[in-house]
Amino acid sequence: MEPTTSPAPAITTEEIKKRESSSRDVNSPASTPFGGRLLVDESAVFEQNAWDHATWGEEQEQHARNEIARQNLNPVPQELVETYHAEAAENWNKFYTKNENKFFKDRHWLRIEFPELFDMIEAEAGEKNVMEIGCGAGNTMFPLLIESKNPKLFVYACDFSSTAVDVVKNNPEYDPKRGKAFVWDLAGDDIPPEVEPESMDVLVLIFVLSALHPDRWEHAMNNLHRLLKPGGLIVFRDYGRYDMAQLRFKKNRLLSDNFYVRGDGTRVYFFESDEIVQLFGSRFTIEQNAVDRRLIVNRLRKVKMYRVWLQGKFRKPLAGQSPGAPSETTVRTEELTQVGAETVDGPIDTSLSLDTPSDSPLPSGAATPNLQA
Repeated sequence: MEPTTSPAPAITTEEIKKRESSSRDVNSPASTPFGGRLLVDESAVFEQNAWDHATWGEEQEQHARNEIARQNLNPVPQELVETYHAEAAENWNKFYTKNENKFFKDRHWLRIEFPELFDMIEAEAGEKNVMEIGCGAGNTMFPLLIESKNPKLFVYACDFSSTAVDVVKNNPEYDPKRGKAFVWDLAGDDIPPEVEPESMDVLVLIFVLSALHPDRWEHAMNNLHRLLKPGGLIVFRDYGRYDMAQLRFKKNRLLSDNFYVRGDGTRVYFFESDEIVQLFGSRFTIEQNAVDRRLIVNRLRKVKMYRVWLQGKFRKPLAGQSPGAPSETTVRTEELTQVGAETVDGPIDTSLSLDTPSDSPLPSGAATPNLQA
C-alpha cells in the first residue's frame, strides 16, 4: 500500500458539511466562486481543515513538476507492466473482498453536484432508467432507491469486479424489482446484454474512467453513447492532474504518463480538463466541465495537501444537434449562489470521505482529514 495520510485533529461538522457545489467551470474562471470556504488571508490557512477553490502558485506548480520528474526516474519495471494490466479485474476483486463491509459511503454530495439524479426520484417523474457504472458497493444506487418516491424508477448497477456486484446484491436494500446488478466492463467491445441500446436516461460515471487503460477510452465512449437515449445525460467526476494522490506515489508505481498502479494492484489515471473535452466532446454536448480544487490542511502538523477533482455533465445530442458546444441547459457558475455552511451540533459526519481506493486504509485508530468534504 502507498503511505497513508498523517493523522489530523478532529474536524468539526461545520467544516466538513458540503452545502454548495465546490466545482468551478474551467471556461468561466472569472465567475463568482460558489464553494463556501474561501481562503482570503494566507495567515489564516490553519484555522480550519479545508478550503475551496485553492489557488495554485508557482511553489505548488514547481513541487508538482518535481514530483512527476521523480516518479519518471523509477517507473514500474517493464516486465511487471503487462502483469498489472492483465490482473486488473482480479485486483479489484481482492480489493472488494477485503473492504466489502467498509466501503459503502452515502454520497450526500450527489444531491448538490448532480441534482438531475434526484429529479428522477420524484413521484411524478415518470419512467426513468439510471445506470451506475463502476458501482462498487452501490454508492449511488442505494441512496436513489431509498429516497425514491417514483414507482417507475429503475436503477442498474454494474462493475468490472464480480465481488463488488456480489456486495451490491447482498445489501438488504437490493430489490430485483427496482434495480439490477451485474458484471460488465465499460471498456469492453459491446454494451451489456442486460440493457437495451439507447435506453438509459442518466449514466453515473464517478471515479471510474480513471481505472481504465487509456487504450480503452474510445471503447468506453462508444459504449456510453450506445447506452444513452438521445437527450440522456452522463454525470462524471474523477481525479484531476496533480492531485495529492498522484504526487505522493513512490517509485515503481508509474505505469505510463499519469497512469499508476496502487499498492493493492488497482490502477488510476489523473486527467486534465482538455483530455475530458477531447474524450466526450466528439460525441456529447458538454454541459459542464469543471474543476474542484481543495486545500486540505493538517493543523496539528502544519501540513498542506492539495486535492484536484474534475467534474462534468455530458448530454447525448438529439437528432440534428451537434456534439461539443454547450446546450441551453449548460450550468453557468455565475447563475449559482453562495450559501455559508450552517453550524450543526452532534457527531462528526464522515460520509463525505473520498469513497475510492486512492487513499490507502489508515492504521487502526488513526484519524484522517475528510478529503471529499
